[in-house]
Amino acid sequence: MGQALRLAGTVAESIVDGPGIRYVIFTQGCPHCCPGCQNPETHDFTGGYEASPDALLEEIRRNRLVSGVTFSGGEPFAQAAALLPIAQALHEEGKHLMAYTGYTFEELLESQEEAVRALLGTLTLLVDGRFELSQRSLELRFRGSANQRVLDVQRSLAQGTAAWAEGYQ
Repeated sequence: MGQALRLAGTVAESIVDGPGIRYVIFTQGCPHCCPGCQNPETHDFTGGYEASPDALLEEIRRNRLVSGVTFSGGEPFAQAAALLPIAQALHEEGKHLMAYTGYTFEELLESQEEAVRALLGTLTLLVDGRFELSQRSLELRFRGSANQRVLDVQRSLAQGTAAWAEGYQ
């Protein structure tokens, strides 16, 4: 299935990277390089290691406690084409999918890359926007700075404008 992914790592069970018990895929490479980023080791596009989408899917499916998958990084949308087959398969299986991105929802909608829009279409939640150190807060649910939003992706796509997910604003 599809092209190899460049990863910084994975977490088999997380309760801090989205709702429920989640498998987290940390992609390698980020064009934003936000000052104060909690994952600066993921910025270098040549770092990390290659992983097979099939092997990742197999690992995710093995744990029946996992209710969702989070794409983090790095910048997941920098590898949208490689993540897309995984996201589509999990979406079809009814998994809750979430992504963290330094892009805004509006920037992703404007992307000329088909895989970016297609990946966006598989998601349940999106935490968008660059991390802003001056707006950092440890009290925000699933986001690092107050400028970031937790969006209901399907509702946002349906109405053509960013819509906050219920209970996150």
